[in-house]
Amino acid sequence: MESKSYQRFPKVKIREMKDDYLKFELKETDASMANALRRVMIAEVPTVAIDLVEIEVNSSVLNDEFIAHRLGLIPLTSDRAMSMRFSRDCDACDGDGQCEFCSVEFHLRAKCHSDQTLDVTSKELISSDHTVVPVDFSDSTGYESTEQKGIIIVKLRRGQELRLRAIARKGIGKDHAKWSPAATVTFMYEPDIRINEELMDTLTLEEKRSWVESSPTKVFDIDPNTHQVVVVDPEAYTYDDEVIKKAEAMGKPGLVDITAKEDSFIFTVESTGAIKASQLLLNAIEVLKQKLDAVRLSDDTVEADDQFGELGAHLRGG
Repeated sequence: MESKSYQRFPKVKIREMKDDYLKFELKETDASMANALRRVMIAEVPTVAIDLVEIEVNSSVLNDEFIAHRLGLIPLTSDRAMSMRFSRDCDACDGDGQCEFCSVEFHLRAKCHSDQTLDVTSKELISSDHTVVPVDFSDSTGYESTEQKGIIIVKLRRGQELRLRAIARKGIGKDHAKWSPAATVTFMYEPDIRINEELMDTLTLEEKRSWVESSPTKVFDIDPNTHQVVVVDPEAYTYDDEVIKKAEAMGKPGLVDITAKEDSFIFTVESTGAIKASQLLLNAIEVLKQKLDAVRLSDDTVEADDQFGELGAHLRGG
């Protein structure tokens, strides 16, 4: 008897794409795959973040630990994070985490010489690697560039000074939230909405309007020419069942049938800016493939041990 194959071929369709925002469809797969992709994007795609801070001088009102924590949460451009080494696995520095292969060094020197408060921002962090720098948010708002000076780290008054050295390392959100490249990742089932036209024709125009307005979101509307109820935005439906309850209250159960397509999902991804939202998706797929390969290799190892015993272990160098 031949075993049934459950192999599927998921498809991705991009709907909207910006540097820090991505909306796409994931089709022909199930919820376990969609949720795995979501979790990997949030917690397992690597980025670079400040992990070690050495304070030389700090006469500001904030203590050293507070400043170190604020530095760690500043998003850094992490386009090359996938190719960097984890500091714990780096053989070039014996796991010390302070070499060019697994870390990036930053310096900050600021002192206030006037009576006006000095804002020390992320723009003043000097990086040893031009590809890993604090994320610039000036283009994402309507403000002029002169008004956008980076993320404020601390404010200094006359005579106050801050000098420090910081080491940024590769990490993942599972270890600490500062390494998460995603501000938010959500998905929803794509709704399948079907209106019973025969029942709908029995309603007056006022009843149709009342039924349409019962939806908290604008999913339905009335065609001004035909006076027929039409679905204008199925994805605005939030599975609140309000229109179904309204139909039952009007004595018209079955007026609309709303089901979730179990193999179609709509994802919304917002990036912190460390990597582009589109690259976040590609990196997540690559990480997921690596994890699946590790599982497959593990299964093959167990099977080899079952078949060949000590010989299987010897063949893989164990």
